[in-house]
Formats: sequence, C-alpha cells, structure tokens
Amino acid sequence: MVERSPWLTALAHVVMVLGLLVVAFPLYLAFVASSHTAQEIIQAPMPLLPGGHLWETYKTALLGGGDGAGSTAPVARMMWVSLVTALVITFGKIAISLLSAFAIVYFRFPFKNFFFWAIFVTLMLPVEVRIMPTYKVVSDLGMLNTYAGLTIPLIASATATFLFRQFFLTVPDELVEAARMDGAGPMRFFKDILLPLSKTSIAALFVIQFIYGWNQYLWPLLATTSEDMYPVVIGIKRMIAGGDSANQWNVVMATAILAMVPPAIVVILMQKWFVKGLVDTEK
Repeated sequence: MVERSPWLTALAHVVMVLGLLVVAFPLYLAFVASSHTAQEIIQAPMPLLPGGHLWETYKTALLGGGDGAGSTAPVARMMWVSLVTALVITFGKIAISLLSAFAIVYFRFPFKNFFFWAIFVTLMLPVEVRIMPTYKVVSDLGMLNTYAGLTIPLIASATATFLFRQFFLTVPDELVEAARMDGAGPMRFFKDILLPLSKTSIAALFVIQFIYGWNQYLWPLLATTSEDMYPVVIGIKRMIAGGDSANQWNVVMATAILAMVPPAIVVILMQKWFVKGLVDTEK
C-alpha cells in the first residue's frame, strides 16, 4: 500500500491551486473588462475590480448598436448562428459516422476494407488543406452565407467513423445471431441493439463535436461575408478594427464571455456521460 504523505498532499493542492489561478486569471480579466467602459479599460493600469457597467455592456453586446470601429452586429444573432451550426455539424457527424461504421462492420461488399481506409485517410486532409477547392464548390453552388455552406463541408468525420467501428467490433457476435433468429432485420438490429449500446460513445462524441462546431473559425471566416451569418467566434474578430482606442473592448470581452457559456454548459451537463463514454468498456 502507498502511504499518503501530508507534505505531498499539500504540494499537490498548491500545484492545483496555482494551475487554477493561471487558467482562471485571463477569464477574470475578461469579466472585469466587460464591467467597465471602453475608456476605463484602456487606462493604465487597467482596473482589476468589477465596475458598474456590467448589464449595460452585455445588453449592448447582445442587442448590438455600439459605436466601435468594428462590427456592431447583435451577438444574440451570432450565438444563434453558432448554435445552429454546432448542432447540425454534431448530429450530422454522429449520424453519418454511425451508419458508415455499421455498414463497414456488419455488411459484406467488395473492397470493404479499401473503403474504410479511404475514409480513414481523409484524416490527412483537414479543411485547411482542401480549403480552396471546398470554397470553390460551395461558391458555385450558391451556398455562401447560408447554414448549408457553414455545415455541410464539415459534417463528414473519419475520426467518429473509426471510433464507432472499433466499438462495433467489440459487440459480441451472439447478439447478432440472437437478433437474426428473432427475425430482426439490419436496421432493427441497428436501432434496438447497437444504438442503446452506443449511447455513452455518442454522448462523448456529442461533447467533442459540439465544441468543434462551436469554435470553428477558418471556414466561417471564408464562407460568411454578411453580418447576419457571422458565428460568434467570427463576430469577435469582426469587432476588432483599428487602434486600441477605436475598439469597444468592454463589448469584445463581454462577447468572449458569452461565447464560452454554451460549450461550458454542454460540458457541465454531460460531464458524467462524457467521461463514461471515454472509459467505459462494458457491454
């Protein structure tokens, strides 16, 4: 048995507290900045205690109409665009990956392994590599500044397909035989057996893919030119223009805080399922 040393326990707590302070201090500064006016923030030194303009700043951010040099579009609209984009990407990736992995594992067809590895190889071709041809196709189809243009190029996921394939391979063959003897067809087996067994993996992937979709930057930067279709991450970039004195840094910081809220809520609400989906191997 390993004995617990009080000194080691105290040292571990000190290290954790220091790590928490390092991570939390920038968030605290952003929150403090969002509670002051833009003029107060650019003063030296910057205030380190919350001010009295918190609700006013967040109202300006959500409803728009500021007087900064950058974009003054309503952040509420940006967050709606980000939410729709993240959910479509998430559910699209999970649905396509589930069906792809199901076909690869449980169906026999020529060149099955070739098609699986063809899907897997696409991991070497992320959006950044194929950005120009993808943009050309989306532009020719008239999908710029649309939800379809923001989501369809990002829906396919070789990683999720690989993870579901590996999970399906661990499902006992006896379940397949029992379902077949009961007269269940392929889709009935998929719906009544595989999906319930995969719920923890689906939950874990939901968290990962939602954050992935919410934080998209490069592709929306190219695919959107209208303020009505800015995701919140792009909105933060569009708000910053000119010198420091020309920007409403209090509104920018408020927008940054608001942009962190939905992913944080998803992680907090699904933390148990997320951890279980990554470590649980029981069938």
